[in-house]
Amino acid sequence: MLEEIYTKGEFLAKNPTWHVEDSPWKAKQILHMMARNHLAPQTICEVGCGAGEILKQLQEQMESTCEFWGYDISPQAIQLCEGRENEQLHFKLADLTKEQDVSFDMILIIDVIEHLEDYYSFLRSIKDKSTYKMIHLPLELTLNMVLSRKLIQSRETYGHLHHFMKDTALQMLRDTNYEIIDYCYTHMSNEMPSNQLSYEIKRQVLKGPRKLLLSIDQDLAVRVLGGSNILMLAK
Repeated sequence: MLEEIYTKGEFLAKNPTWHVEDSPWKAKQILHMMARNHLAPQTICEVGCGAGEILKQLQEQMESTCEFWGYDISPQAIQLCEGRENEQLHFKLADLTKEQDVSFDMILIIDVIEHLEDYYSFLRSIKDKSTYKMIHLPLELTLNMVLSRKLIQSRETYGHLHHFMKDTALQMLRDTNYEIIDYCYTHMSNEMPSNQLSYEIKRQVLKGPRKLLLSIDQDLAVRVLGGSNILMLAK
């Protein structure tokens, strides 16, 4: 089964930090989306919480009354959460889709959809478990990625089973009867350095052209040069 990549330790072996270094940046994007939509959730759940650092970052910057729950199916991920848990921040080794009688103001799905074998069933199963959902995923269907033949590498290294562009990401939500409230691009490659030298060299080479093209036409820049993600808020 594909989920054994996460339950048996293969993902951790390939990604020993579980991308904790990206968490402050991701938390910043989440807080920005909340602010521009005037949202102040009191209960937040993150599905596929990994090491739990995004929730920790959010807790440090939100009202102390907000309660956070992190769910993950990986025992290794939940083990990495140890030391972050407190009275308002909880972690659970469980599949949220199988949980009964749980409800939150907001569910975060941050860089998870692309890993799921059947993301349509997943989105339908969690729809009634919160008022709002915030979904972040990489936009890898780009000219740059296709020509460089990096899509299969993305699968082997990061476990990305599916690849999206803006239009297919938004259509995914429409297909599962979500109401799209807001969305925006995020530009991780331009804003976050890589700890791999080859990726960092490429990032620096493309940083200028990406910034220039983004200032002219965001959609075109994302489709051609890549390195961007989409953050969507839905009900």
